[in-house]
Amino acid sequence: MPFNKNITGFQNEDELIHYINRKRMKELNPMYQSFLYDLFDDICSNSIVYAKPVYDKQKADMCIQIGSQKKWISIKKGIKNSVHVESVTNFIKFLKNNDISQSIIDKVLKYHYADGTTDGSGKKRMSVEEYKKDHQMEIHNINLVLNQETILRNAINRFVLIGNNRKQPIDAILYGVIDDFIWIKKDDIINMILSRKNLNTTSIHFGSLFYQPLNRCLNDNVKYESARHKIQIKWYHLSDDIIETMNQNVLRKNHMI
Repeated sequence: MPFNKNITGFQNEDELIHYINRKRMKELNPMYQSFLYDLFDDICSNSIVYAKPVYDKQKADMCIQIGSQKKWISIKKGIKNSVHVESVTNFIKFLKNNDISQSIIDKVLKYHYADGTTDGSGKKRMSVEEYKKDHQMEIHNINLVLNQETILRNAINRFVLIGNNRKQPIDAILYGVIDDFIWIKKDDIINMILSRKNLNTTSIHFGSLFYQPLNRCLNDNVKYESARHKIQIKWYHLSDDIIETMNQNVLRKNHMI
């Protein structure tokens, strides 16, 4: 599998940071040079690069500094990337703050719990496939509301760029491992997710970002019951979307030349 190796996400972040930190630009391999020249202004081959981890629950995993400039990077690898987790209670507050009607919120909660209730108290729990069989029109109507541009932009900030703490937004996502990665910058992240607002899908989504419970807990396993009350946002086709964006940027630059 490209852009991946058999290490944890934390180990991957450590490897990347260790390789970049305290190197001059000319000491880095061409892949890193391209990445950093794309991110930073007014740097040269002798510029020294500093990198450090970010621990305070921001969306960023790494901060890179060259001179007085700092860039905040989210690091991902593998497939079916989860980009956000929070309690269903906080997620519903987010929907209410975006003026989503109670009718749509109730439909989201019924999709979330798939047990006939809006609070998870139902006796029969259905898989998402079972639920979709009889509720596809409801899901379609939810998506029409959630993918309005204003709501979608707020969702991008919450789920990908900033998070719940309203601190420093990320400047880019680096997708991959120390010797094999691609990247996408903040403006391209926004444009890519917005471009998927009319995505033809059977699931609840915000553009490219798909909504689901952290665990449906269909077997009533007490160990996972708390996860049933959390939501998860996944960017399933992250690598494909980044590659598409990078290709579009190359074509745009070539056309300008």
